[in-house]
Amino acid sequence: MNGLFAVYLRELLILKRRIKRQLAGMAVSPLLYLLAFGYVMGKEVKFNDHTYLEFLIPGLVAMTSMTQAFAIATDINIARFYWLIFEEFQAAPLSNVAYVAGEVFAGMTRALLGVWVILFLSLPFGVILHYGFFFWLSVLLNSFVFASLAVSLAMLVRSHADQALLNTFVITPMAFLGGTFFPVDRLPGWAQNILSLLPLTHSSQLIRASAFKSSIEPVSIAVLIIVGALSFIFAYKSVDKARD
Repeated sequence: MNGLFAVYLRELLILKRRIKRQLAGMAVSPLLYLLAFGYVMGKEVKFNDHTYLEFLIPGLVAMTSMTQAFAIATDINIARFYWLIFEEFQAAPLSNVAYVAGEVFAGMTRALLGVWVILFLSLPFGVILHYGFFFWLSVLLNSFVFASLAVSLAMLVRSHADQALLNTFVITPMAFLGGTFFPVDRLPGWAQNILSLLPLTHSSQLIRASAFKSSIEPVSIAVLIIVGALSFIFAYKSVDKARD
């Protein structure tokens, strides 16, 4: 537990030093989406008796919690390739589980901070949604999945440039195709089957359903739990391989 807390505290101290820039960065893209898509089409387009703005905000929550949780990989890369911090972790009496858990919790913290930024930005638009237990459970599960995935991939890449490629070819397409900006059920069956393989699709559905007080799909919760557990184990194995 001491090792976990040490890794987590280090990331929090770094976040504290950058907090103003981080908050500004977290606010820019959601604000542009809210203005360009939500405000312009917010009252003209409706999905199942909900305005597009109401539909968009839970999607932005899902997308932001994914991108901010996965962004911990960039910090790990910088610490690993430029500051050589990972070598210090290797020399310290720190278990792989403690290191992975500390970095994952740091990614989840950033994700929650990004979600609060979106909810704050949505207040002037007058959108009233339900932010209950399943809403925050879905956000936490989504953050856990992508923070764990971030740690594992950060250990596998061989340069900082490779990390940028992962963001371009994995995270960005998922952000736009995971049901964040449009309902997946409006697509052809074959496309729905493909997108159902993406964890963000299940996260978007869960967050939106809880925000609308609709029925929650237990299958989606199970998918996120399983993918999150597998990603955490993969991260553990990746750290072990990186140590070698």
